Amino acid sequence: PAALTALRGGLRASAAARRSAAVAPAARQGLVVFARAASSSSSKVVASVDEAVADIRDGSTLCVGGFGLCGIPENLLAAVKRKGVKGLTAVSNNAGVDDFGLGLLLQSKQIKRMISSYVGENKLFEQLYLGGELEVELTPQGTLAERLRAGGAGIPAFFTRTAYGTIIHEGKNVIKYGPGGAKGGEVEIMSQPREARQFNGRGYVMEEAITGDYALVKAWKADERGNLVWRGTARNFNPDCARAGKICIAEVEEIVPVGALSPEEIHLPGIYVQRVVKGESYEKRIEKKTMSSGAGDIKVDPRRELIIRRAAQELTDGMYVNLGIGMPTLVSNYTQPGVRIELQSENGLLGIGPYPTENQVDADMINAGKETITTIPGSSTFSSSDSFAMIRGSHVDVTILGAMEVAANGDLANWIIPGKMVKGMGGAMDLVSSDSRVLVVMEHLAKGGKHKLKQTCGLPLTGSRVVDRCITEFGVFDFVTHGPEAPPTLVEIAPDTTLDAVREATGFEFRVADPLRTMLAN
Repeated sequence: PAALTALRGGLRASAAARRSAAVAPAARQGLVVFARAASSSSSKVVASVDEAVADIRDGSTLCVGGFGLCGIPENLLAAVKRKGVKGLTAVSNNAGVDDFGLGLLLQSKQIKRMISSYVGENKLFEQLYLGGELEVELTPQGTLAERLRAGGAGIPAFFTRTAYGTIIHEGKNVIKYGPGGAKGGEVEIMSQPREARQFNGRGYVMEEAITGDYALVKAWKADERGNLVWRGTARNFNPDCARAGKICIAEVEEIVPVGALSPEEIHLPGIYVQRVVKGESYEKRIEKKTMSSGAGDIKVDPRRELIIRRAAQELTDGMYVNLGIGMPTLVSNYTQPGVRIELQSENGLLGIGPYPTENQVDADMINAGKETITTIPGSSTFSSSDSFAMIRGSHVDVTILGAMEVAANGDLANWIIPGKMVKGMGGAMDLVSSDSRVLVVMEHLAKGGKHKLKQTCGLPLTGSRVVDRCITEFGVFDFVTHGPEAPPTLVEIAPDTTLDAVREATGFEFRVADPLRTMLAN
């Protein structure tokens, strides 16, 4: 029929127009319409990183891959700094360190707002935020990964248990301080409260998807059509950022011809990638180069060793376990003979091996604490959104993490001291809101002998009624986390202390188990 002939002719004309647009100069690539059309060209390879970022404008939103310094697009970030665009919003798990990666754009004041889960060791990041010079939208790590994944999948919003009952839910987190910073006491921008709903009797908050004008990602290898492959834990947030960007620019260590990659080894299809550029050089800086001495000896303070050894008794054969930063990372060294557990690291690794020897150190293989690690037979790597699907979906059996405060009802606080110290929640809010068993390991008292086990938490919560058990150098406490609130129970006491000493060091009333066992008595 004539109508069908006309339609076919129109489609052919449209396709011809897209092919014509695809060969237009790079200077014309600013429009999203063009960016999508450009993907139909035979090659997506760009000559240099400066050419790749040439159309990024002031005020753009950049979704930036990487975890710490692992897998960051260091060459593209250096090009953005050279370009000098300002007023940027950077969506990234964290901002690396002061003088590398996104930290360089913080130094040059090119970033207006950071959307991140973790401030960590970047002192400049914290300083700019507390000084009122930077907008910071802190978002739980798993929620951040899912917001990016949802943005790339065309899903405008979703509900999650993560952050329910916290200041993130209630809209009480400071995004930007006014003149004088935190010390001045004036707040310029507050976070928005989240819509909340009940599903199956449990509270959930709604989170909106994130999309960016550009995604800047780093992969190990690409072909000329933009199919990407990663090494180790350098995958992390990169695929999620790539999907969320209207224009995805991927820098890689190697570009191969189309067909050189088998379909099975491609981690991200080229449909998500508009430009590919080979990085000029890679520093691949390591935040925490942690190595094994080979002797097998671990030196730990005796008080901490008691806590760690007791926590290890909670782990049984076949468990999947997530260990937080600090003291929890040592627990796996004290498991019972014959007990094999698999450690899950939220940056995208299941099956963490021991620290590497000098010749095994690999910048593309780190744990969530940014330490260099190795794998074990059966290990697997994956993206950040896949990692937190495991966590939110309650596939992790046990979570062990530290705390600043634990309340009598099982509330947990471990991520911020408002106006003073900002580390960010990282993945903690996601971990404690799942159905995994939550164990807190910590020293019983804070500096100056102040209580950390308190009737109520004075600091913003990581999770409400989430702690199942807390292990300290004084004893082991169990908490009631469902149904009517009830006092915790002291179920074990340390061998070198008394019940009176435990009561004096504890800021809430507690029950005492009968019989009251001694820690590590067996």
